[in-house]
Amino acid sequence: MRTSAKTTRRQNIRFRIRAKISGTAQKPRMSVFRSNTEIYVQLIDDVNAVTLAAASSRDKDIKAQSGTKSDKSKLVGQAIARKAKELGIENVVFDRGGNLYHGRVKQVAEGAREGGLVF
Repeated sequence: MRTSAKTTRRQNIRFRIRAKISGTAQKPRMSVFRSNTEIYVQLIDDVNAVTLAAASSRDKDIKAQSGTKSDKSKLVGQAIARKAKELGIENVVFDRGGNLYHGRVKQVAEGAREGGLVF
């Protein structure tokens, strides 16, 4: 089965990004996955291959909110920042996952910055 050119291009971009960045326990990688309807964010320690925290638009408190997908993406960014603060994490490396830094991915980043994360 053939994959679309768009999917292949995004995968190649993702691989290029991942070759350059890596997360540690003190400065984890903030990985963003965007599907058509939802958005997911993880804080990942690549040295120990452990997910430290995660948030998504499917969480109960975010799903209950009304608004657009972009509004909910900003709430996801604020939620991951809150969880990171509880773990004592202030600095992260942003991994946009092959997506353009635009729209919902940008809203996650802005929400995380408002929550106090530095990247």
